[in-house]
Amino acid sequence: MKQKHYDIIVIGSGPAGESAAMNAAKKGRRVAVVSDREEVGGNCTHMGTIPSKALRQSVKQVMEFSSNPLLKEFATLRKPSFPQIMKHANRVIDEQVHLRSVYYEKNGIDVIHGLAAFEDAHTIKLGNRGPVLTADHFIIATGSRPYRPDNVDFSHPRIFDSDTILNLDYSPRKVTVIGAGVIGCEYASIFGGLGAKVELINPAETLLSFLDWEISDALSYHLRNVGVRSRHNEEYEKLEYFDTHVVTHLKSGKRIKSDIVLWANGRTGNTDQLNLESIGLQPNSRGQLEIDKHYRTAVDNIYAAGDVIGWPSLASVSYDQGRAASNAIVDPEACVSIDRFASGIYTIPEISSLGKTERELTKERVPYEVGKAFFKNTARGMITGEQVGMLKILFHFDTLEILGIHCFGDQASEIVHIGQAIMLQEGKANTMKYFLSTTFNYPTMAEAYRIAALDGLNRVF
Repeated sequence: MKQKHYDIIVIGSGPAGESAAMNAAKKGRRVAVVSDREEVGGNCTHMGTIPSKALRQSVKQVMEFSSNPLLKEFATLRKPSFPQIMKHANRVIDEQVHLRSVYYEKNGIDVIHGLAAFEDAHTIKLGNRGPVLTADHFIIATGSRPYRPDNVDFSHPRIFDSDTILNLDYSPRKVTVIGAGVIGCEYASIFGGLGAKVELINPAETLLSFLDWEISDALSYHLRNVGVRSRHNEEYEKLEYFDTHVVTHLKSGKRIKSDIVLWANGRTGNTDQLNLESIGLQPNSRGQLEIDKHYRTAVDNIYAAGDVIGWPSLASVSYDQGRAASNAIVDPEACVSIDRFASGIYTIPEISSLGKTERELTKERVPYEVGKAFFKNTARGMITGEQVGMLKILFHFDTLEILGIHCFGDQASEIVHIGQAIMLQEGKANTMKYFLSTTFNYPTMAEAYRIAALDGLNRVF
């Protein structure tokens, strides 16, 4: 069989793979993308970010409809089921796949479907009977999947992970979520919003302890409000399986009975089928690859980006990492490490954060002050009925430099980017004074920055 050669082959069509391929193609390289699915988009589009966030948005709308006094006058239907809501999420997936397919076609990128395995550092084969492809460089962007320990029976119809939960065909009344990381908290809020009683098993003392303490506390409070019970300092020991329910045994001796169990305890890099031993690459215990600051692995012509390299495992960061890895090959001067980014957590309400927390600044003995704006006190918040939400800005007591931005509430992941644009400016442009010298549209949620700046600066002057 005649081999087909490319300048760059990207393995994976998620955010990292897509951006790597597009960037290389736009800079004149002959590029192919290998997708293990029949449709492009990777796990982000089919199993992760897109379906879960589309699901969350539908649940949020149901909750708003149920709590809005004006809309309740017209409410005649009962709360929709989980499968009914998933239909709307599937529509978004189809639209995303079509859009991305058009991008590849317009940029002259070959999309080849199959499961890639290395034969040597310049050669891959797609399946047992598939074509053999060669390239000068490879970018591994195969993403990740839910971690599945051996002592959990994922074949049982009442045991799910964050991939298989999307196929749930009924609305459970009681859900146990094992793992209180970002994915666990997001799904806990989704099921809570649908009216289920949720048990969230958290081995730590607080939820998402990397967040600002006030944001973490607010999340805990609002999860309680929708029927989520967070069991802190608790660890899973074993599961007991029945036809109609599952009993979760905790190491503390407690037992929890629920309709389903959602396992949300970590992720594993998708490297086990790449035949990496043939090229001398050894992933870590979670299937992740180690890279240098230029996204190069231990093999000179092979790079990696996205979830397959581990933290922070955010779609937004993966996209930038893919472009950076591609630039390391085609335009080295444009390759930059992605180390300053805003995190987005799509609980209900959502959370976004950038920069230092109060805990970190205190530990570093940095003199700082805090400015806050509560959404319910903004004109836009009053109009839209936002009773929940806060923007919190941390800044240096002397220089007024912005050190951290933390937001909780509706559209938090959008609002944070206004502050991000100012925070990342060079010199004296990144101070709290910017928000006082800039005119914001009125009424808008962006006005929260002016309110927070006034609140904080009043504490200093």
